[in-house]
Amino acid sequence: MEQRRLGAWEREIPVVGLGTWRRLEDAARAGEHIPVITTALDAGVQFVDSSPMYGRAEKLLADALGDRRPDVVVADKIWTDSAEEGRRQLERALAYFGGRVEVMQIHNLVAWQDHLRTLAEAREAGKIDLIGATHWSAAAFGELETVLKAEQVSTVQIPYNPFEREVEKRILPLAADLGLGVIVMRPFGQGELLEADPGDEAIGFLQDFGVRTWAQVLLKWVLSDPRCQVAIPATSRPGRVRENVAAGSPPWFGPEERETVARLAALRRRR
Repeated sequence: MEQRRLGAWEREIPVVGLGTWRRLEDAARAGEHIPVITTALDAGVQFVDSSPMYGRAEKLLADALGDRRPDVVVADKIWTDSAEEGRRQLERALAYFGGRVEVMQIHNLVAWQDHLRTLAEAREAGKIDLIGATHWSAAAFGELETVLKAEQVSTVQIPYNPFEREVEKRILPLAADLGLGVIVMRPFGQGELLEADPGDEAIGFLQDFGVRTWAQVLLKWVLSDPRCQVAIPATSRPGRVRENVAAGSPPWFGPEERETVARLAALRRRR
């Protein structure tokens, strides 16, 4: 699996990570959350994203990592409109993950001015490495641009897939200009894109790129944009983790392949 540098950070990470929204709790209900995390680590995943917004996901992740915590870049978040509660969320994250969080993000820009100060202090104290900002909605991208131009911010997390391409207009070019690391959420469009599977015959022309399933095609579509450092698909199934990781190696799609995949997805969506 290819590795890329997360912005200007000195550390390289594999391009396929793991998200924990909804799916880690789903896995826990089935008694599968530890196998999901263990399988991910064994397959080469070294980047895992979580948030206090995701129910018990932070604690489930911390417990599942166990003594393998040093092998993983943890990206966590602050998500509250209270500066005081933001500091508490940071301290809880630090307690979960051994006193250090590599990437600490302001989730959906909530109270970002207050949290940016908190995270800058934490970085100065050596408790976190990178400060990030996230948003899921194109309607907030104007404000997101403002935050990204703050000198303290090193990463941005955004939705990107063949159905959600608004980031191509301003956010991805700005991130490239500023040297920011890009973390891609929703590479499957919250599952909607997986339902747009055109079938094995339609994607057969892509086999030389090392993809065999529609999910792999979608991940490779995202990661073939060199401005994207890591995609974080979420899953509750260990087998799906291995499938996702297999899409994280070159050769990458060129512009023609990417546009063909986008057209295939659009055709299925209209049906």
